Amino acid sequence: RLYREIQMILLCFGTRPEWLKIKPLTKVLESYELLFTGQHTDLLQHIEADYKIHIHTSDPDKRLDQIVSDCLLQFPDGDFDSVLVQGDTVSAFACALAAFHKKKKVFHLEAGLRTYNLDHPYPEEAYRQMISRIADVNLCPTNLSKNSLIHELVRGDCHVVGNTVLDNLLSYKQKCEYTDKILVTLHRRENHELIADWFREINKLAKENSSLEFILPLHPNPNVACHKRLLSHVNVVDPLPHNILLDILTKCKLVISDSGGLQEESSFLNKKIIVCRETTERPEGKESGQLLICKNPDQLNRIFNSLKDNYMIDSPCPYGNGRSAEKIASILNEN
Repeated sequence: RLYREIQMILLCFGTRPEWLKIKPLTKVLESYELLFTGQHTDLLQHIEADYKIHIHTSDPDKRLDQIVSDCLLQFPDGDFDSVLVQGDTVSAFACALAAFHKKKKVFHLEAGLRTYNLDHPYPEEAYRQMISRIADVNLCPTNLSKNSLIHELVRGDCHVVGNTVLDNLLSYKQKCEYTDKILVTLHRRENHELIADWFREINKLAKENSSLEFILPLHPNPNVACHKRLLSHVNVVDPLPHNILLDILTKCKLVISDSGGLQEESSFLNKKIIVCRETTERPEGKESGQLLICKNPDQLNRIFNSLKDNYMIDSPCPYGNGRSAEKIASILNEN
């Protein structure tokens, strides 16, 4: 069978969210190596990897092209016969393509998420669709994501395993409470042109709700950070270690974010989240009432005010139970 010959697997990651979803696998897999692709060097300085790819340009207009080129040209020739990529970043796609070129088995973690709109999120929607065409095994978080791949007639096997990011949260589940904190994160590429408008609306909410503390870890992307001055009533902090971010998440009343991972983490910890995006590839949370879409800054005030006194929720998380890594290990070790 496909899995019988697997001896060593290369786990690829380049951003902090990717690392957080790869990390649980490092605790259950016996034979693996790590490849760091260098997208978030400032946020992942403490991680040691067996291989590193060096991105050669900081020109934002050429960065995506350069990451693809560097990943293809620097992809290692190591003692591994399978490669696992996570999610939908440019380096995940590039590493999957490099592995495909080298006739390595490709495993896709968090496979099958879809909006079917290539502009939202851009460019991630295109990358995850392309990875699905060459993956040998798709590790899907939900039945909906698996059904999307079946509908697309992908060639690889599909398994529902939940989302590994939740494996990091089991110890936080019992610590949850609702205090007067609002967690805010905004950084996605498709929001860059609207960041100033989002920040103005968030600052307005913070000014009008002075009894609440709005906490915003500022993303280092210059297209985001340059608008810091608009957040005069917001507690703006530097990017936080994940454990500190989780401490805030367990205590906050609501979340405002365009993050994908926070949609899952908030749901698992019974926090409603306002998703500042046109659409989401994680629609399961809309059905459970844990997720509300805010398509543009003009809608934020109305949605926030509808939730600030109606923030409690206690329904099962649709994205998994925090035991995904164990399921994945059994699939990869199957005889």
